[in-house]
Amino acid sequence: MAGKKVLIVYAHQEPKSFNGSLKKVAVDELSQQGCTVTVSDLYAMNFEPRATRKDITGDLSNPEVFSYGVEAYEAYKKNCLTSDITEEQKKVQEADLVIFQFPLYCFSVPAILKGWMDRVLCQGFAFDITGFYDSGFFKDKLALLSLTTGGTAEMYSKAGVSGDFRYFLWPLQHGALHFCGFKILAPQISFAPEFSSEEERKAMVASWAQRLKSIWEEEPICCTPPWYFGE
Repeated sequence: MAGKKVLIVYAHQEPKSFNGSLKKVAVDELSQQGCTVTVSDLYAMNFEPRATRKDITGDLSNPEVFSYGVEAYEAYKKNCLTSDITEEQKKVQEADLVIFQFPLYCFSVPAILKGWMDRVLCQGFAFDITGFYDSGFFKDKLALLSLTTGGTAEMYSKAGVSGDFRYFLWPLQHGALHFCGFKILAPQISFAPEFSSEEERKAMVASWAQRLKSIWEEEPICCTPPWYFGE
């Protein structure tokens, strides 16, 4: 949709990877729609994943005992966070849709992407004590996880050895993103591309491209425990 702004937070080391292909096709398709697409290529940026006192450029509110959450909150209010954080916050603030593109690591995101979430989505910017979940600051924004797995779809079923894929989505979609207010679109999961044929991989990429053609018409999922764990 022309005029929409999309941020793709991309976490993979290799541009020629399958994740790289998914990122590229998203940029191409959304740009063709007239969207403004920005990519934060975390590995290429050498993004710092560690949340430390170096993130605070001003004086600490309590220099005796360091609490990252408290200090980041105070620094955000005083505009005293480091530029790498504030630049990412500006991208998020401007986006209508944020897509996270990554390989699943240990049922979660790669460390560099977890660090992005820890440092960028701080209190004051993304949420506050009285503003979270449905009242989170990003309640007018959409978020979508596009990820690849090492295991097959059968492995990530309720009867599979890894359990239902919705289980690992709970802390990512609900605890991190919906907590900040994002409305969550259904995930795009490409199962086991490493062990799939070339034709199967091409079909996965084509499926993602096709979905993106009507992405703005999709309804968000119901962000409640039953969506993840059943009744």
